[in-house]
Amino acid sequence: MTRLLLIPPDTRPATLTLPTLLAQMTGVEVGVPPNKALPYFSTPGDTAKLRGWLLKMAPVSDVLVVCLETLTLGGMIPARRVSDSLSEVLARLEVLNEVKRLNPALNIYAFGVVVRVAHDNDPHEEKPYYGEWGRQLRAYGVAADRLARHGEGERPALEAAQSALPPEILADWLSTRQRNHALHLAALELVKSGVLAHLCLTLDDTAEYGLAALDRRALEARTDALEVWDRVDIYPGADEVPCALIARALHPARACAHVVYSGLDGAQAKLIYEDRPAGELVRAQLRAAGCRIADTPEVADFVLMVNTPGTRQANVQPDFATVDTAQRHLPAFVDRLAEELSAGRRVSLADIAYPNGAERRLWAILQPLPLGQLAGYSAWNTAGNTLGSAIAFGKLAGQVTNRAVQVQALLSQMVDDALYQAFVRPEVRARLHQPSPFDLGEQRGAAEQHLREVITPQIEALWARHFADSKLKLDVGEAHLAWPRLFTGVFPLEVSE
Repeated sequence: MTRLLLIPPDTRPATLTLPTLLAQMTGVEVGVPPNKALPYFSTPGDTAKLRGWLLKMAPVSDVLVVCLETLTLGGMIPARRVSDSLSEVLARLEVLNEVKRLNPALNIYAFGVVVRVAHDNDPHEEKPYYGEWGRQLRAYGVAADRLARHGEGERPALEAAQSALPPEILADWLSTRQRNHALHLAALELVKSGVLAHLCLTLDDTAEYGLAALDRRALEARTDALEVWDRVDIYPGADEVPCALIARALHPARACAHVVYSGLDGAQAKLIYEDRPAGELVRAQLRAAGCRIADTPEVADFVLMVNTPGTRQANVQPDFATVDTAQRHLPAFVDRLAEELSAGRRVSLADIAYPNGAERRLWAILQPLPLGQLAGYSAWNTAGNTLGSAIAFGKLAGQVTNRAVQVQALLSQMVDDALYQAFVRPEVRARLHQPSPFDLGEQRGAAEQHLREVITPQIEALWARHFADSKLKLDVGEAHLAWPRLFTGVFPLEVSE
């Protein structure tokens, strides 16, 4: 049996449980570090324990999927906050050379996340001062990138943005970015030397202009110089990358996906948290997972159905200005999905019309369909997170040996992305007293009680409607929150024979 080791960016269901289930549904044994070695929210994991675990497990394993920030900085979020030196970081990275020497047959798939420039002033996932200075730091990044692209005419804007920031805050923020950028450059060298089988360097919550775009161009230039584009992907993404790399690792052959958008111009739809239109993001996400686009469904390994906004994503549903417009026709999209299922094709659905949850109208129109027959479903967080997850489902659908685990993964996505994010989370929020989006504080207990009351019967109803004929058994555990905020729920589900 293949043994895969996973060092995730953190312990949320989307970054740990989902990739684990995707691997297990193909009959692969998955090993993850002890929970005490992994990060919790902004608290870093124990890099020394991670090193020890890896040195113990790597010699008897076949594949390693590793988040570089967790390995060297204690986690994706801690990597934005901790003050560890570059020398410490590079010393921790050296363990990848060590495990490759111990087990030359180990295939290592790594990913790093370019330090994001958050769209909101979150002081918990970012540096504490970001709550006060986030807007000014974003303005500085845009001005710096515009100067780099468009020349000296942009310098006054950069000088104005710089003068609006305390020098010590700007210096600290930039030094954190520079350290993490150096980590990613070092990872590219590991690709060149053959230590890494594949490397994804992704941009979290990115935009057309900003410091992330500057970092991206520098990483692309270094990839050019090293001539390693056959083993590197640089694109918008973050939490979904473990799923994409597991799909690439466990199904090394290039798979073909036929892509169907909800609107005829869906590939041109604009996205809130990415720097490119939907079609280009789809192409990048497919390549990262080891897929390419097929012209027709008949020659494809799976069909990727993508619900795009009419012209641009929006945060609040319903949005009749840019999302639910005449540029798409949802009933026809659902008809096409039903036809592909009836033809016996593997269909994975990615709903990216709105970030952070399923489109409620689409979910309602889908209900008459046999959703339990889908190969995959995803509708959570950014468009990149949704697409990467849905593509991984689709690519691995032909490798499934454990139907119960596949159903558990599929159901879990529907519960989280549709039931919770689109419907239950707003209801729970409405029951609380002016909850902070960043930290619920003393209201966490009440929030979790409301959550269990509302979502548990909905989970049971979803199972009864779409999975009851599977002859499988569902056990539902107690729902709770991953972190002290409503953004991420945890829904313990176990599907068995």
